[in-house]
Amino acid sequence: MTPLRRKMINDMQVRNLAPSTQRSYIHYAAQFAQYFHRSPADLTLEHVQLYQLHLLNDRKLSPQTVNQFVSATRFLYLTTLAKPWGTEHFPHVATPQTLPVVLSQKEVLHFFKHVPSMKYRAALMTCYAAGLRVSEAVRLQIPDIDSQRMVIRVQQGKGSKDRYVMLSQRLLEVLRAWWRAARPPLWLFPGSNKGHMSAGSLQLACRDARRLSGIGKRITAHTLRHSFATHLLESGTDLRVIQVLLGHSRITSTAHYTRVSNSLLVNTVSPLDTALAQSPNQKKR
Repeated sequence: MTPLRRKMINDMQVRNLAPSTQRSYIHYAAQFAQYFHRSPADLTLEHVQLYQLHLLNDRKLSPQTVNQFVSATRFLYLTTLAKPWGTEHFPHVATPQTLPVVLSQKEVLHFFKHVPSMKYRAALMTCYAAGLRVSEAVRLQIPDIDSQRMVIRVQQGKGSKDRYVMLSQRLLEVLRAWWRAARPPLWLFPGSNKGHMSAGSLQLACRDARRLSGIGKRITAHTLRHSFATHLLESGTDLRVIQVLLGHSRITSTAHYTRVSNSLLVNTVSPLDTALAQSPNQKKR
């Protein structure tokens, strides 16, 4: 390991960056250096821009992926190498605003019927019933399920923050049935080598269940989280409550779901209807 890589890892650990973020930053910094066959310490902002264009134009990578590279090099140069450059020298690529895929409640229940394993079904139901990210669901431990207070403790979610979410009575019944069948000692959803289930294996189970269900929409574990938030909004739950349940630091992130709430759309009266209702001709009829 080079001294620069070691220093970058130390800088990330001191700032308590998530392990996945650390792996991502090291990956992109290494690819950047490999492309120019030089240490990043010997490269300039011009090289950063050239490589960014290479990722966009030659490799045709998504804006989200290119922005991960930008974040990695920004940390490398401004923090680890302490270059006297501003953040404005590391512009992010504009990303298209897309709407999340949302299942109806009937589709959710139909989907669960086709999850082939009791363990995976319980884990995916947890993603939907509590609005958890896949990384949060697979890392749940037995003590995190508090049936006395009817809450689930989410430890170190995104942004290294703990939070509580509601524990559905129906979900509690599912989790108890799973526990009686498997008796997991620590992790609620164990994987191999005494660790917890991997996020990848849960996503694979989700993909298989979507195929078996025949639902045409693209479904991932995160789709269940999107559906959780949208269904709460449509049932009249306050947006700030949903923000807390999802673990969003900004209300603007949660407000994104107002764009896909069907009830908000169909219950909004068109100005054409109000205009015609006030028309004298319409009243005579």
